[in-house]
Amino acid sequence: MNPYLEILIRGVGAFVAVLVVTRVVGKTQVGQLTVADFVNAIVIGSIAASLVTDLKENGWYYAFGLLLFGLLTVISEYASLKNRPLRKLIEGEPTVIIHNGKILEDNMKKLIYNMDDLMVQLREKNVFNIADVEFAVAEPNGGLSVLLKSHKQPLTPSDMQIPTKYQGIPSELIVDGVVIQQNLKQNNLTEDWLYRELEKQGVKSVKDVMYASLDSEGKLYVDKKEDTMQHVTDITDKLPGKMPQ
Repeated sequence: MNPYLEILIRGVGAFVAVLVVTRVVGKTQVGQLTVADFVNAIVIGSIAASLVTDLKENGWYYAFGLLLFGLLTVISEYASLKNRPLRKLIEGEPTVIIHNGKILEDNMKKLIYNMDDLMVQLREKNVFNIADVEFAVAEPNGGLSVLLKSHKQPLTPSDMQIPTKYQGIPSELIVDGVVIQQNLKQNNLTEDWLYRELEKQGVKSVKDVMYASLDSEGKLYVDKKEDTMQHVTDITDKLPGKMPQ
């Protein structure tokens, strides 16, 4: 077989296999990687790469290995759901880094976690002063959960006893010029209603709409593909028509 054709076939097969494994494993494998998840992801990626490029070996060997690691990952995830001690063993446990405003250096040493790491993750939480922190917990996925001291926490409507309205997730009605029929039905709306609302905002065709959504109060947001803006703010330092010197 032609090597390029074989790579093409193997590449498509590896892509489909990795896609299936990723879908079966679940979103936690992608969005919240623990150490075990990270290792599995590297191994699965390595096997998939070998499946595509190592033409000397039978591709079915790599396909079997890919399936095996995917299956073991699913089994470990399922077992960890049923057994809390096993889950702690596989995924690890959260570690307190700051307790009652005091940095726990011993816990940081156990995690090989330095002050630079701590300050970076605090800044990512918009915290620039350790003195404002009551608790900070290093999570198994590498994130840092931060609880500010009570007098540093932002006020909420609940704190001020102000009643609020329900605010749900906006429902997408048009994405890139295509009407999302399922979302129209879920909101008990018709295309005729949508067209009338678009006309009110000066939109003649659905294809002219980049994005449209309906919020919980029934307000329709529409963004056209071609926006007529008289002025666009440029946050860069470059001046139009001039080359940097």
